[in-house]
Amino acid sequence: MPHETHVPPALREVEPHDRPREKLARVGVAGLSDHELVALVLSVGTRRAGALALGASVIAATGGLRGLARAGLAQLSHVAGLGPARAARLVAALELGRRALQRSGDERPQFGLPADVARWLLPQFGARPVEQFGAVLLDTKNRLLKVALVSIGSLDASVVLPRDVFREAAVSGAAAVVLFHNHPSGDPAPSVDDVAITRRMTAAGQIMGIAVLDHVILGDARYFSFKENRRL
Repeated sequence: MPHETHVPPALREVEPHDRPREKLARVGVAGLSDHELVALVLSVGTRRAGALALGASVIAATGGLRGLARAGLAQLSHVAGLGPARAARLVAALELGRRALQRSGDERPQFGLPADVARWLLPQFGARPVEQFGAVLLDTKNRLLKVALVSIGSLDASVVLPRDVFREAAVSGAAAVVLFHNHPSGDPAPSVDDVAITRRMTAAGQIMGIAVLDHVILGDARYFSFKENRRL
């Protein structure tokens, strides 16, 4: 009797050429839906649901692709049928995607406009479930030295001290910094606290001799620049 490859129950009703792996080979990765991509990352489903059904459940539970990008390990672990191991696999895949969208550190990108900094930061920090505050450290030609993440806060606030930012800048020999943080709400509009910390950081930078060129607030796929809006 010929050997039969085991097919999960949820996939038996799907035509073989429309199963995610076969479909990817046939039409390319761009032709797959969000839940099909999740199904491929998960590889297998559960006793109650196949990979496609589980992928759809993940997308629904997180509120779509943007929600999935913002979801952390704890949230994903509570999706029915996912569990810690599969949740970790998804978190790792999302992080790889973010890092792949950033340029290699060896290229030393040069930032001329606020939009350049924002485009570089958004994939890595724009969709985070908690607020993170950091500084892009630059040399005298506005080329990247490093990104220093100095505070990871709660859902809607982070504690940031000027000494933490400028300690990193001084050790790295930075001539200037671009401050940045994300808003977990997805709305990059500055708060009263954001305005206050920008003023404090700018004043501290003048004392230290390290220019604060901008403060960029990151949302889902949008940003706010204090420099662009003439508020720096």
